[in-house]
Amino acid sequence: MLYREALNRAIDETMAIDPNVVVLGEDVGRYGGSYRVTEGLLAKYGEERLIDTPIAELSIVGNAVGMAIGGLRPVAEIMTANFALLAFDQMINHMAKYRYMSAGKITLPMVVRFPQGVSRQLAAQHSESYEQMLAAVPGLTLFAAGDVNYAYHALKKAILMDDPVIFIEHELLYNKKGAVDFDADLDPFSARIVKEGDDITIVSYLKMVDDVMQAVPQIEERLGCRCEVIDLCALNPVDYPTIEASLKKSGRLVVVEEDHRTGGYGAQIVSTLCERLFYELDAPPLRIAGEDVPIPYNRRLELASIPTPERIVRDVVAWGEKHGI
Repeated sequence: MLYREALNRAIDETMAIDPNVVVLGEDVGRYGGSYRVTEGLLAKYGEERLIDTPIAELSIVGNAVGMAIGGLRPVAEIMTANFALLAFDQMINHMAKYRYMSAGKITLPMVVRFPQGVSRQLAAQHSESYEQMLAAVPGLTLFAAGDVNYAYHALKKAILMDDPVIFIEHELLYNKKGAVDFDADLDPFSARIVKEGDDITIVSYLKMVDDVMQAVPQIEERLGCRCEVIDLCALNPVDYPTIEASLKKSGRLVVVEEDHRTGGYGAQIVSTLCERLFYELDAPPLRIAGEDVPIPYNRRLELASIPTPERIVRDVVAWGEKHGI
């Protein structure tokens, strides 16, 4: 099924089994969601559970916080990561902290969903990535769905959790096709080994996993190596044991992210692994990230501002040749 269909089914199934699950956001009801994720749900569950809101992100998340405290399980949709900035006060000061500050007396079973990343010429105010900020907030679980099967299982489990979850999607993944194993008991906190290998460990997440997989055949051919590709899936907490087991085999680490390089999320991954496994490394880690510029509108400049399969091949091969891989 399509990625957006998998998300839709996850929401549909949780709404069917728990009447406390409600969805709120801009155009989630009659329009079926900006990316058709909530299509058809209004007809099944009505306007009391599919709530079209004003264009007011702070209010959307603030209302969801109140709903969660009151015993509902709200799923709040924000149209894009840039717009989520308007709701950061509610996410960071309220959503993330109430359970801790109440000594566990208050639970917040809620999910905030939004897509992020570079699509196609949506310019700087619709193309950013903010996982580096949200992953640094204690009290928030952060999932990044780069795979259709993971999107279905992780969203379903996120909605049924008793803790607040930020669920990140990507604007270019909604029409991605993939198989879903509905009988699987998938752990959304576990990283996904997309491809096995023992010479280079490549860590990524969201759409960049697909770009890495496009680049890997050329990397392996030109360097004569075998790459292991890991999709992080959970960005907070991180499944470090899976990455560490791979790095102990390969001794070489590459992290690929769409986020800007300075202060980017991948820097934390590199730092942590260097602290834990410094003497296992046979080469300095390589981080391939976006440029430190607002995302341009011009298509050529837009592609030049983020990693592409071609750039991943170029950078990994140059790094590999330099360090004798």
